[in-house]
Amino acid sequence: MLGIKGKDLTVFLLVVVLALLAPFLLNPFPVDSAMAQFNAGYPDLMQRFVIFGIFAIGFNILFGLTGYLSFGHAAFLGVGSYAAIWMMKLLSLNIIPGIVMAVVFAGLFSILVGYISLRRSGIYFSILTLAFAQMSYALAYSVLTPLTGGETGLQIKQTDTPLLSNIPDGEIGRANLFGLEMSDSSIIRLGDWEFTMNVGYYVCAVVMILAFYIAIRIFRSPFGMMLRAVKSNQQRMNYTGLNSKPYTLAAFVISGMYAGLAGGLMVAMDTQVGPERMFWTASGEVVLMTILGGAGTLIGPVLGAGFIKYMENIVSKINSGVLHEWFAFLPDGLEDFLVTIFYPFVGKGWHLTLGLMFMAVVIFLPGGLVEGGQRIARLFRRKKVEDGKSEAAKTPAE
Repeated sequence: MLGIKGKDLTVFLLVVVLALLAPFLLNPFPVDSAMAQFNAGYPDLMQRFVIFGIFAIGFNILFGLTGYLSFGHAAFLGVGSYAAIWMMKLLSLNIIPGIVMAVVFAGLFSILVGYISLRRSGIYFSILTLAFAQMSYALAYSVLTPLTGGETGLQIKQTDTPLLSNIPDGEIGRANLFGLEMSDSSIIRLGDWEFTMNVGYYVCAVVMILAFYIAIRIFRSPFGMMLRAVKSNQQRMNYTGLNSKPYTLAAFVISGMYAGLAGGLMVAMDTQVGPERMFWTASGEVVLMTILGGAGTLIGPVLGAGFIKYMENIVSKINSGVLHEWFAFLPDGLEDFLVTIFYPFVGKGWHLTLGLMFMAVVIFLPGGLVEGGQRIARLFRRKKVEDGKSEAAKTPAE
């Protein structure tokens, strides 16, 4: 099916189901229940899940396959965002031209950065990419203010008159897909549950599914095999007469184009761009996503992106008042004690919880969340086999 089979097809279909049913799966609790604060099925967060999933999928093509660790991928995210917003301001509020140009400009910029950075490997490559990202951030923040808007960034304004869009005087244009606005939503109510079906989310979800499919084809192609050879032993590969540089540069550019695609989608969902998207912390975030989910695996980066964005948007909202509500059934002294214990790990301290979980994954699950799932699956299979053997042993006696 579509050129993929076996486990790859199973994983692909799983991603399709999760993406299309996300509005239902991410809202498991009734709206009025105490657990409703853990629901993540609102449009803005769902869009972030899939957009950063695309970002992490692209980063994994470079890091997971070749082993080259880039600390500068946020630069391509930012370049894609700026390209998309300028297309919307000048040409059309239809998101397709903006997304296409985001991918193109991110790809062109990644050729330049990759050609220079890939002259070195290891930590030197990582430092070079970090330097490029910080230079890009500095340029966007101050030097290129006429193009980037500087500290305040860029957004669609009343004075913008895109060439191919008819906007009534005095109105601010909105991103759309052939007339369908990204903010359009419909709410489905089933008893005490509410599910939001958002146009923007499903646009992002379809793009992520396509991006994931392309990643599978890359992973299983001869090109992907050459990238694994680079990661395994690049020096030995060079000794055989194979030049690894074109392969690593191609992987770098493809990864940068994925980042540009994510940046273009971010603008399509929220027509505002700032230089903070190019800051080094954004590059570090995608590294965490990939390692946490499972570098070198297909679905790992998507899981890692979803996990971190969930922590950032849900766990960070748990404050002392919420904790007091949770432990209100306890005596006052014990309630205050538990709130004091848990408070540093939630709310503004959610990074502490994320850091501890990241340490646990790196120490006990080097393969990330995917390895954890595989271990659980093997445990159930082993138990099933043992149960089958025990039943077979009882049969002759009976």
